[in-house]
Amino acid sequence: MEVIPAVDILGGKCVQLYQGDYEKKRVFSEKPLDAALRWVGLGAARLHVVDLDGARSGSPVNIGIVGEIASSVDAPVQFGGAIRSLQVARDAVSLGVDRVIIGTAAFEDSDLVRQACLELGPEAVVVSVDARGGYVAGQGWTRQSRVSAVELVESVAEMGVQRYAYTDIARDGTLTEPNFPAIEELAGQTDMAMLVAGGISSLAHLLKLSELGVEGAIVGTAIYTGDIDLREAIEALRGSEEIN
Repeated sequence: MEVIPAVDILGGKCVQLYQGDYEKKRVFSEKPLDAALRWVGLGAARLHVVDLDGARSGSPVNIGIVGEIASSVDAPVQFGGAIRSLQVARDAVSLGVDRVIIGTAAFEDSDLVRQACLELGPEAVVVSVDARGGYVAGQGWTRQSRVSAVELVESVAEMGVQRYAYTDIARDGTLTEPNFPAIEELAGQTDMAMLVAGGISSLAHLLKLSELGVEGAIVGTAIYTGDIDLREAIEALRGSEEIN
């Protein structure tokens, strides 16, 4: 299982939010590129970069910083936040982004998901399933929908999507624990690869996610606070997989 550091950008800085609340942010680096280089230097094989300003406004705001990260680090970058048109997805890929993450548009514009899979290739598309109380939220998690996480996962599986990222918003940034029951339920719905974020705060959590067959764990606050040592976690998971 991959341990994927999150580099969330708000106001040009690297931050982490608490339960997706833009008013409850912690700034961890004035320069997101510095954070990105740090995590790759510690062994990260992939980065998860999000334009939080863009996610809330609906159009990219920090795309220049994203491009700088993609061109500077020796690891693939998956990027989300305001990917609500095929042209924005194309622009991101042209800047060196390896995967585009489609969130709000996944349940508001299914044609975009299908078109992105056809034009960019299914390996280049990740659907973000961000849920609060079991129901998906969009527009930077500021708008609640009536679409359940299970419904969204089942619907995008029919669109050619091969991978999705699930986040329990209520646990994001809380350093509690992942929503393991919801993760197990979603994992049993389809054969799609699953990435997980939200509440991951210990090596034990990572090992359990690996046992559940999760492809990648997106870790934010815990690596910035030191609750998880990134290099140690990567090595532990590698050792666990070799044993198994």
